[in-house]
Amino acid sequence: MPFILSLRRPFVADHFHDLPGFQEERHGHNWEVEAAVELDSEAQEPAFAASLDAWVKAMDYRLLNALPACEGRNPTAEVLAERALRHLQADGLRPGWVKVREKANYWALCRPDAP
Repeated sequence: MPFILSLRRPFVADHFHDLPGFQEERHGHNWEVEAAVELDSEAQEPAFAASLDAWVKAMDYRLLNALPACEGRNPTAEVLAERALRHLQADGLRPGWVKVREKANYWALCRPDAP
């Protein structure tokens, strides 16, 4: 029987906002990503953890603006949640949602497109 598993991982990264309408100097955050994925069995848990860990490793201690995944967009919690969701999907997983927390009171949740 399928079940939903969620995992949470912290990461640290800098970013700045330089697009019209939203500009801020370079600054950093202690971010957190949490994802919920539908799995068919416990045997799929390591693949989920590995995929999420790989995404975090690509973000951790980086300037997010310099990453190809953020090119042309301000790297906000909304953008990162979408990118993490797409990463999990590309690894063959079925995420129900991905949440990225930028600050204690600021987070964004992304769900896959409706069929």
